[in-house]
Amino acid sequence: MTAAWVAGSVRARSMTRRRLGRDAVRRLAGEPSLDAALGVLVRTPYGHDVRLGMSLAEAQRAVHGALVWNVRVLGGWVPRDGAALLRVLLAPFEIANVADHLRRLRGEDAPAPYRLGSLSTAWPRLAAAGDTVRLRAALAASTWGDPGGTEPDEIVWAMRLSLADRAVAVSPTAAPWASGAVALLLARGLLLDRPDLTPGARLSAARVVGPAAAAATTLAELRPRLSRSASWALTGVSGGEDLWHAEARWWARVEQDAVALTRSPRPGAEVVLGAVALLGVDAWRTRAALEVAARADASPGDLDTVVDDRSPDEWAADGTGTAHAVA
Repeated sequence: MTAAWVAGSVRARSMTRRRLGRDAVRRLAGEPSLDAALGVLVRTPYGHDVRLGMSLAEAQRAVHGALVWNVRVLGGWVPRDGAALLRVLLAPFEIANVADHLRRLRGEDAPAPYRLGSLSTAWPRLAAAGDTVRLRAALAASTWGDPGGTEPDEIVWAMRLSLADRAVAVSPTAAPWASGAVALLLARGLLLDRPDLTPGARLSAARVVGPAAAAATTLAELRPRLSRSASWALTGVSGGEDLWHAEARWWARVEQDAVALTRSPRPGAEVVLGAVALLGVDAWRTRAALEVAARADASPGDLDTVVDDRSPDEWAADGTGTAHAVA
């Protein structure tokens, strides 16, 4: 174990104290307005990016911006292979940057990109692509791989599935999270709108959940084809309206596992993985709390699904939780 891993693990554990936590998230959701909630949030570690007067969309993006900043700071403490792990953990924000870039290519307004710095995978090259053909070529020349098409949805879906494949390769510990995420993505695609998966996207999915599951054309086909490491994510899912609860269970599983990882007595990649995952869960909850505070027809009880503190199995067993989607 190198000194860099020891230092990085200590720093990672200390960063978990920057979370709001369940109680503070509930109080945030109970504020009478978005402005009142922002007044509270700017006095927390999220105040690095959150500002008074922001719209809901701006504030939610700023919450993620603060998360990105924290992970970039952590990147200065870990060794090179730790940076590779953090690069994968920040890859969802590179996907968000690409999705926004695709909007700009269509002439639509989009927010400024997340600043990923040295933890980007290929963003500077992707940002320079002036059309979707060049964007596809830039992706194909990078770790992301060829998305297999130039339609915006094809590109974004291929990147999401490629990320799950990369996550398993970089951190086998995260395999249940990645396989569960792919199961949710495939289910969402089958139940809601999704482009036909390109061969590259389907191959990425197959590496994570198996070729049979990746080839499923209905939810009824998908469920029995999933391995146990992936099928847990679809517990109770029979239609599109169940996906929100399934996503909440996914986050609950991530949190449960991440707590155990950060408590590991041995410094190293698992501690860092767990700490960043806990920061991600807190950001997810904080964004949801902001939406509840901003909605005149909402109440703090609408946050129950997000802050429920039981295990994923217990949560699934009794089916409790609000049906209001606040993601």
